[in-house]
Amino acid sequence: MINNRQETLANNLATQRHGSKLRVLIIASDVLFPHFFGENELVRLGELAEWSRYAQREDSAKLRTEIEQADVLMTTWHSPFLRMEMFGVQPRVRLIAHCGGEVKSRVEEKVFEHIMVTNAAEPMAAPVAEMAMALMLSLVRRIPDYDSEMRSGMIRTNEYVSRGETIFARKVGVIGFGRIGKAFARLLQPFGAQLLVSDPRCDDDAVKPYGGALLELDELLRQCSVVVLAAGLTPESRHLLDQRRLSLMPDGSYLINVARGGLIDMEALLPELRARRLSAALDVTDPLEPLPPEHELRQMPNVLLTPHIAAGGIEMRREIGSVAVGEVVHFCKGEPLQNVVTREMLLTMT
Repeated sequence: MINNRQETLANNLATQRHGSKLRVLIIASDVLFPHFFGENELVRLGELAEWSRYAQREDSAKLRTEIEQADVLMTTWHSPFLRMEMFGVQPRVRLIAHCGGEVKSRVEEKVFEHIMVTNAAEPMAAPVAEMAMALMLSLVRRIPDYDSEMRSGMIRTNEYVSRGETIFARKVGVIGFGRIGKAFARLLQPFGAQLLVSDPRCDDDAVKPYGGALLELDELLRQCSVVVLAAGLTPESRHLLDQRRLSLMPDGSYLINVARGGLIDMEALLPELRARRLSAALDVTDPLEPLPPEHELRQMPNVLLTPHIAAGGIEMRREIGSVAVGEVVHFCKGEPLQNVVTREMLLTMT
């Protein structure tokens, strides 16, 4: 059904333009434009479409005029929030190709009823999973602690021996088994850990190829000494890890969040961290990043913090741009799109 709609829209556009190139408006700041759009991608885009760019981050009369003259929009993290009223009385735009995965907080829900929207989430899965793995290893192997000791002049000899500083034979829990959860599971396989998964939209068949087992969330928290959050943030999942659920985690457990800060009730987590019962590695926080300079988390020795950078590499951004340009190319040719986001999908997306 979606493919038929795509083909109809593309064919109608081709007829309306009488064989001329479609007009693409790229909404990207001066900072992000070169991150997402390399020379090769711009050439690729220019072969099938006429493109222009709007560089500001705010809505304006100028932006609305340019939108009314475009067939396709390409948006980025710095694009203003798109509302249906911005497209004019008779909207010309038929496709919004977003450079990134998150579209729910960037496009008004009503827009999805009238305009095709695609995202480019796949390139981010592997680097976010890498960060989750790096944070887990840093905590379990106590790398920040040992680094601090070395810099302070502490001397350790082989008379010192530790316990539990390995991933091998641990039960590692993953909450959310979408792209990121699966990518992390693949990285975990050589470590000899036992993978446990909790995801209400997942079944046993989805987990078995990764050597894992599916559990209810409470049981996963009781069993696992390492828990990785990789779920989307929805009204239902906000504060998924509240005081009751955090209390289920065994003493000395590690909590890693590379998904969304709102999945954890921070007021419930802070006492657990203060008591050193749990340790945490957080790439995301609640309140939203950037974390205030005076926030207590910055002072806690059992907390490892990164600035929402898990998927921040330039290579990943170029790949995102390539995926988004590919969607526009498919659209210009009347071919099926690969990453359509429907209004129904918004219910389970961040």
